[in-house]
Amino acid sequence: MSSGSRADTAPVDPTTDGPATEPFLLAASLSGQADAEWARAAAPFVDGAILGGLALDAATRTAAADLVSRGREEFLPEDPIAWIDDQLRAVAGAPLRTGVNVRSTTPARVREAAAVCVRHDAVCEINAHCRQPELRAAGCGETLLAEPARLASLVAAAAATGVTTSVKVRAEVQGVDLAAVADRVADAGADWLHVDAMDSEPVVAAIDTEGLRIVANNGVRDRETVAEYARHGADAVSVGRPSTDPVVLSRVATAVDDWRTGQLDERHIDRRDRPDRSEVP
Repeated sequence: MSSGSRADTAPVDPTTDGPATEPFLLAASLSGQADAEWARAAAPFVDGAILGGLALDAATRTAAADLVSRGREEFLPEDPIAWIDDQLRAVAGAPLRTGVNVRSTTPARVREAAAVCVRHDAVCEINAHCRQPELRAAGCGETLLAEPARLASLVAAAAATGVTTSVKVRAEVQGVDLAAVADRVADAGADWLHVDAMDSEPVVAAIDTEGLRIVANNGVRDRETVAEYARHGADAVSVGRPSTDPVVLSRVATAVDDWRTGQLDERHIDRRDRPDRSEVP
């Protein structure tokens, strides 16, 4: 089969305008669940898996411990940097691109985590996504979307190591212009923007930052949902909670294979034809 083009819905590498070579389908991090064993279970279906999220510094670890105390699953290893190294070693050899989603309020800890990811050719993903009150109070998660300078400092710390740097973000945060955030993190060195569209799929079309790979997340379950994100110009999609369900993963993987080869049969919105930002909710 041919590799396809934008016109026939195959994803495109935004840095070259040619066929995409990065992952098309990711398993997205699940707090307290997304470890090496989880990634290996998803490997038959996905191109990549983002482990974590993982609290790195004192503020985020305290917040994570508070979440555990009210029944939420969290990773709280004694040494989070060693945990990253151990988990990436454990998934080595699996046929997928790996990464780790990290929470931190301090660039130094992000830099340490990113340095480990570099050694494993893994992605370091900065968490500007979690919305639990404890994490927001600690100054991480979606709080960072309203503090773009601080978010940019974390991204820059990761990018300085040479790691592929992703930023996980959330749509529909009051007062946040997600397209402007995309521009800011790209300037700081981000390579990917992992967007939880929160049932607002058109927000993907508003992000037109040159060179930034857009991974669309939320509600990816089947051919229809893959096609919807393709129409809005995503470069890839990710599966969250259903990443432990092989039936859902298989269904999505089949749709993504068709997308990869330009056989999705849905009109794709070229990034150059995306609506003005003011026209997107």
